[in-house]
Amino acid sequence: ESGQRPRVAIVRGVNQNQAPVTGKSPHGVVFGVFIPQGWKLELSSITEPADKWDKTVEIAVLADELGFDSLWVYDHFHNVPRPAHETVFECWSTIAAISQRTSRIRLGQMVGCNSYRNPGLLAKITSTIDVISGGRLEWGIGAGWYENEYRAHGYEFPKPKDRIGMLRESVEIVRSMWTESETTYKGKHYEVFRANCDPKPVQKPTPPIWIGGGGEQLTLRVVAQLADCSNFGGTPEEWARKRETLLGHCQVVGRDPSEIRMTWSPELFIRETERELIEQAPQRMSDESFDEWRHGNLVGTPDEVSEKVATYLKLGCSGFIPWSADYPSTETIELFATKVMANFK
Repeated sequence: ESGQRPRVAIVRGVNQNQAPVTGKSPHGVVFGVFIPQGWKLELSSITEPADKWDKTVEIAVLADELGFDSLWVYDHFHNVPRPAHETVFECWSTIAAISQRTSRIRLGQMVGCNSYRNPGLLAKITSTIDVISGGRLEWGIGAGWYENEYRAHGYEFPKPKDRIGMLRESVEIVRSMWTESETTYKGKHYEVFRANCDPKPVQKPTPPIWIGGGGEQLTLRVVAQLADCSNFGGTPEEWARKRETLLGHCQVVGRDPSEIRMTWSPELFIRETERELIEQAPQRMSDESFDEWRHGNLVGTPDEVSEKVATYLKLGCSGFIPWSADYPSTETIELFATKVMANFK
């Protein structure tokens, strides 16, 4: 998640009209956006849960209208960095509902926690979402990292190597259940016997599969082996280092790195003037200074944010999926869509 973990990988599918899904917009750069869901306390200024939900829907519909390529949610049960008894809308319930209130925008998770649902159930959930959304699912899945949340909700928290092994098996099972009439699978961590998944997803051969996680050595190796798209965070210097790490893994496993689209998920905050930017800057959860936060994220005036996008494009990044730091306000995402995205679409 933004500011927390380097992230993701994508395996392509096709849309409901059988046109290829490449992870790319027609002009080569993808722009997604997280919608408010409560995980970062961004809905705490709204009192009633029903009103919080109305705001979530409102911003999802707005993102669709503004021309974002995709919208995203987190997969968490309580707030970060610790439970605050504040609303957090569950990932799949949110995506299912939003699918019925939007028409064009693609729907994803950055990223789902593999440990929270077994792979047979995940295959059923994801195929259902793809059908009811008209083939708009981006399936995000990761090994999991939020130990506090694991313990609080009764999940075991295996060591990283085991969690990544479980992730790999889960993806193999889900992809098989999406594409085969029945799936029998016996792995180290999971086993299914003649598992059925009907209806199948609309997208053929599969919906896009995003594989996420934090480790450069273990997770980025999986990206090199299986992915069409990576997503990791950081300053330009950090992002470039992770890119080099991924390229090294590609060399080891014999993968052409040009096959992997590389994307970035920073925080986003935009104001028209420097004075507004400083005076209206939201409170941050980390201990970093405003200047540090600004350097490592899409924070600035529209021109400055456009320059940052151009910087990452030069590094090899071609997709941006930010979280807006001024939610529930829509000022930032509207400025981003009209005065930043418009420069690159």
